[in-house]
Amino acid sequence: MNETLERNPQRWKVLFGGFACYTFDAFDLSLLAMSLALIIQDLNISTQKGGLLSTITLLGIGLSSLFVGWMADNYGRRKTLLFSLVSFGLLTAAIYFAQSWAVIMVLRFLAGFGLGGLWAVLSTYINETWAPSLRGKAASFTLSSFPVGSGFASFFAGILIPVYGWRVLFLTGALAIIPALYMYFAVPESKEWEEQKRLEAKNSKAAKAPISQIFSPQFRKNTIIATAVSAFAFSGYWGASTWLPTLLVTEKGLDTATMAKFMVILNVGMFIGMNVFGVVADKLGKKVALMITFLGLTITLPIYLHATEPNMLLMLGPVYAFFVSFTTIFGSYFPEMYPTEVRATGTGFCFNFGRGLSAIAPFALGIIAAKYSLTMGLGICSIFFFLSFLGMIFLPSGKAQQ
Repeated sequence: MNETLERNPQRWKVLFGGFACYTFDAFDLSLLAMSLALIIQDLNISTQKGGLLSTITLLGIGLSSLFVGWMADNYGRRKTLLFSLVSFGLLTAAIYFAQSWAVIMVLRFLAGFGLGGLWAVLSTYINETWAPSLRGKAASFTLSSFPVGSGFASFFAGILIPVYGWRVLFLTGALAIIPALYMYFAVPESKEWEEQKRLEAKNSKAAKAPISQIFSPQFRKNTIIATAVSAFAFSGYWGASTWLPTLLVTEKGLDTATMAKFMVILNVGMFIGMNVFGVVADKLGKKVALMITFLGLTITLPIYLHATEPNMLLMLGPVYAFFVSFTTIFGSYFPEMYPTEVRATGTGFCFNFGRGLSAIAPFALGIIAAKYSLTMGLGICSIFFFLSFLGMIFLPSGKAQQ
C-alpha cells in the first residue's frame, strides 16, 4: 500500500490543487477580520455585534462538521470539495450587496457552512494519496496556504479599502471558483475511497456510514479529546485573529495601510512555521510537534500583545505566528485516527466541530474589550493554547493506522 502511494502520480495534483483551494479558507475568513472595524463604524453597530459576525461564521463551520464529512465519506471527496468552494465563494461575494447587519449575519453563517468542508476533505485527500512517512510534510505544505490566503486578503484590503471601501473587498471571495475549476478538470476522485466503495458494494455493505460510528467504543475517547483540543486551540486562534487587526489600529495606533502590511509580514512567519513543523512532525512525531506549537503560542502571544513600539510589533508578529502550525499538523494527525469509511467524518468532526465550539470566543472577547481592553481580552487566548497542550497528553502518538 505504501509503495503504491509513493508511486501515485495524482498526489502532486492533490498537493498543489489542495494548496490553491485552502488558500481561500483563510482568504475568506481574513476578509472579515480586515474589514471588521469599518463594518462596525459604517453600520453603526456595537463591538459585540461585530464580534458576532465572526462567531456566526464559526458556528456555520461547526455545524458543517455534522454534514460535510459524512457527505465526503458517502458521496466522494471531490464532489464535496467542489460544493464547499463554490458555495462559500459566492456567498462571501454576496456581502457586497448586503445593506444590514442581519443580512451579513445570514450570509456569514451560510458561507461558514460551506467553508467547513475544505479542511476535512483536503486532509483526507492527502492521507489517501501520500505515504505515511511523507504525510506530515505534504499536509503541512498544502495547509500552509492558510497564511498565504491571509496575506492575499491583507494585500487586497490595503489596496481596495482605502479607495473603494470594505464592500468591494468581499467581491474578491468569488475568486474561489478558480481553484474549483482546476479540481473539477484536473484532480480525480480518491482511489482509496473508490476502492472502499467497490468493496462495500461487493460485500453488500452499501449502507451509508453513520456519523455515530466515530463515537463507537473504538473511537469515542479520541474523538472527544481531539475535539476538545481543537476547540481550545481555535478559541485561542480565532479570538486573537479576529481582533488582532482592530487592536493594531485602535490600541497600537497603526493606520489601516500599515496594519495591512504588518499582517502580511505576520503571515509570512506563519507560512514558514507551518512548513518547518511539517518536517518536525515527520521526524519527531505529530503529537510532539503539536505540543511544541501549543507551548510556543502560550509563551509568545502575551509577549507580542504587550509590545508597544511599531518595530517590536513588526518583529514579534511573525515569531508568534510561527507557532500557529497546529492546523496543518491536525491535517496529518486526525485522519490517522480513523479508517477509510469514516475518515472524513471523524477528521472533519474533530476539526470543524471543535472550530465551531470556539465560535463564542470572538463575541466574548468583544465584550471584554468593550469593558477593559483588547489587549486583556486577547491575552486570555494564551490560556486556551495551554489547555490544548494539556489535552494532547491524553491522545495517541499519531502513528499511522494501516
